[in-house]
Amino acid sequence: MALILANDGIDSEGKRILEDAGFRVQTDKVAQQDLADFIKQNEVVAVLVRSATQITAAELSSFGGLKVIGRAGVGLDNIDLKSAEANGVTVVNTPAASSQSVAELVLAHLFTVSRFLQLSNREMPVTGLTEFSKLKKSCSKGFELQGKTLGIIGIGRIGQALAKMALGLGMKVIAHDPFIPEVGLSLSVHLFGDVDVVLKTVSFDDVLKEADVISFHVPKPKDGAMVSDTEFAKMKHGVILINASRGGVIDEVSLLKALDSGKVAAAGLDVFENEPKPRAELLDHPRISVTPHIGASTNEAQMRVGIELAEKVIEAIR
Repeated sequence: MALILANDGIDSEGKRILEDAGFRVQTDKVAQQDLADFIKQNEVVAVLVRSATQITAAELSSFGGLKVIGRAGVGLDNIDLKSAEANGVTVVNTPAASSQSVAELVLAHLFTVSRFLQLSNREMPVTGLTEFSKLKKSCSKGFELQGKTLGIIGIGRIGQALAKMALGLGMKVIAHDPFIPEVGLSLSVHLFGDVDVVLKTVSFDDVLKEADVISFHVPKPKDGAMVSDTEFAKMKHGVILINASRGGVIDEVSLLKALDSGKVAAAGLDVFENEPKPRAELLDHPRISVTPHIGASTNEAQMRVGIELAEKVIEAIR
């Protein structure tokens, strides 16, 4: 039986689909430095990864029978696509399966910083009994999301899922995407059916200048950060930034300066430049809500990812 290595794991339903199709599936992780040899020695036909495992030219050229690299998620920046093409290896991913989960996490960060939940959750267990009134005062200057302008950078599947949620909250939504001039959104309203909305995209600068909140849903830039000092200067004073896409989209040093100056009121970060060792100043900052890259990590999303990935791998091999 041909072997598929799910090096960063796979949902049990996805594993079952692969096994029912006649494949052996290994979920025990192989260390990065041993991966190329393992693929060659075990004649692996497909490798399934998330963001932790890097697929370089060494892995892609290690065994002529390797047919598929499957990415459980959207981004492909941890896979050498040129080497994959040169070696005749098909690359598949699961762009739709986790959109809802990532969009919900973005809103969770936004709710958190708008009502100082990150500060409350840190301080209440420590000083809640002795300085309750002081904490109440420091956390009582939150704001409502209704009526605020959300700017979305990258209006693909995740951006569209977020836009629908934000519209449901009564926010104004603007978006920038160099590849999409407009999108049609269908909002399902309980008891009232679907409401159709057309969202036309605007320039990057317009989003920077007009948005009260900016959320990023783009690949990691090849050359430098998308947002650094120049872009921060164009934003509203007191803007909020949320990044659940890739570390490096926002320059972290510039972000810390903007937070300390008040240009940025708060930030929500699910991704970091130096994962799995994020910058300590980001983790400790009282006006940053942080999570350990869990945007797609819900039970529902992982089941959908596993099923979609298994089906695409089987199709690609056969």
